[in-house]
Amino acid sequence: MGIGMIKAVIFDMDGVLIDTEKHYNAAWCEAARMAGFDFRREHALMLRSCDAGIASKMMKDIFGAEFDYFAIREVRRRLVAERLAKYGLEKKPGIDEILAFLHTKGIKAAVATATGSELAHQHLETIGVKDQFDKIVSAVQVQHGKPEPDIYLYACSQIGEQPEDCIAVEDSPNGIKSAYAAGCKPVMVPDLTQPDEEIKPLLYAVADSLADLKGYFSHPRQI
Repeated sequence: MGIGMIKAVIFDMDGVLIDTEKHYNAAWCEAARMAGFDFRREHALMLRSCDAGIASKMMKDIFGAEFDYFAIREVRRRLVAERLAKYGLEKKPGIDEILAFLHTKGIKAAVATATGSELAHQHLETIGVKDQFDKIVSAVQVQHGKPEPDIYLYACSQIGEQPEDCIAVEDSPNGIKSAYAAGCKPVMVPDLTQPDEEIKPLLYAVADSLADLKGYFSHPRQI
């Protein structure tokens, strides 16, 4: 596939544009343990970018009906805010380079994030890239979050492009499944985990960093 056939790139935010997933992971573990659950890293990884309704059911299936996902999530939100206040908000490497590249090529850029709209805009403003995106959409704007396709279908409609003409940049299995189900071309930039055997068949390419995406528009990497 040549780069001329790609008309837009839609980015996930947490773990792709900003280095926040490590904070979410730690905060989920702490919040759930505070509530009395033997919550481990692998459980937190399951929740990356996940629709709240799906996540709630998944956690109840694992820990029982007493797992109050929404109450624990409120504690997690507070803990993440505290961690970001302490450590700051870090850009992922290569973000400025890839956005400049897309601008030069006339390729649209958008964000499709599980984070709420207001916070997403704040974070992107903080790292100085908000104005470089044609659209910023949040899961709160659609009926179903990731791994359902709604957010990518909505993002494509907002930028006026067909999903098959869009690359979706993700770091999590839930995000990859969402993009694939929408008909986008999922590219994984691994953050906390590498692509597993379930995810590999869904991928258009894998890039080691955002800057490396430039080379994969015309030469997808073997998975």
